[in-house]
Amino acid sequence: MQQLTDAFARKFYYLRLSITDVCNFRCTYCLPDGYRPNGHDNKSFLSLDEIRRVSRAFANLGTEKVRLTGGEPSLRRDFCDIIAAIRENKTIRTVAVTTNGYRLARDVAQWRDAGLTAINVSVDSLDHRQFHAITGQDKFLQVMAGIDAAFAAGFEKVKVNAVLMRDVNDTSLNAFLAWIKPRPIQLRFIELMETGDGSDLFRKHHVSGGVIRTQLLAQGWQLQPRSRSDGPAQVFQHPDYQGEIGLIMPYEKDFCASCNRLRVSAMGNLHLCLFGEQGIPLRDLLADDLQQDALAMRIQGGLQTKKQTHFLHQGNTGITQNLSFIGG
Repeated sequence: MQQLTDAFARKFYYLRLSITDVCNFRCTYCLPDGYRPNGHDNKSFLSLDEIRRVSRAFANLGTEKVRLTGGEPSLRRDFCDIIAAIRENKTIRTVAVTTNGYRLARDVAQWRDAGLTAINVSVDSLDHRQFHAITGQDKFLQVMAGIDAAFAAGFEKVKVNAVLMRDVNDTSLNAFLAWIKPRPIQLRFIELMETGDGSDLFRKHHVSGGVIRTQLLAQGWQLQPRSRSDGPAQVFQHPDYQGEIGLIMPYEKDFCASCNRLRVSAMGNLHLCLFGEQGIPLRDLLADDLQQDALAMRIQGGLQTKKQTHFLHQGNTGITQNLSFIGG
């Protein structure tokens, strides 16, 4: 099998596939004013057949893991069909979703039946009032019930994403640790990243994940090795805890050296970096099954233009106006 490799000898096993940029939450760090159509409607997003073709192309190029992102991917009515279409590729071992948890309690058993193997849920605070303030939705108990439902449906582990923000949740480590002690939850603190729309918020609330790492190491947590299709988190375990802590720190030196993931937007563009430029159009090659070879060649050719690193340190956020744009 061919393997996607860039000019810096990095190998790519992981595709983040956005299937919509619509979201029903209004998170302060992403869509504080709510979702606004960006000159397109729902019919503009990749169709089920287009998703089937693009996932097949990536599977044939060595992709082992596909994460469905958005916006909120579960807002797609054909979400279960999308999961099943990706599972048609036997070389893709992991099909994951990142969700705000809004429909988790109602639908997670159906997602698992369709072939979903992993779940990430966004929970930035364990205080229901602060959760409401961050997300614009008073849905904390609903999301918590969804996490319970995921375990009941047979998921052995659930990942929970929390965007780390100064004066919001950076002093909540002990509360999060108490929550994951008896539960197989991998809680992942994600450093707040600067986006085109979010520079003021970034300056006010950014704090390094290194602050959390120092506390964890002092309490006996140990860094775990990464496997080749894992995301960018530094994962820590402790013998007294069922749960784990992950740290995603894009401002840390050499963060990009282990990059193993590519992104396709809901409009069908290949993005080589979350903070890259306009993207490489793939959609004209997704109309039928006859263009799979040309599609593979365009993906491989485009990958040769991938930069060695992002330019976040210089304040260059590329085209990423907000994180719903190409799925975070």
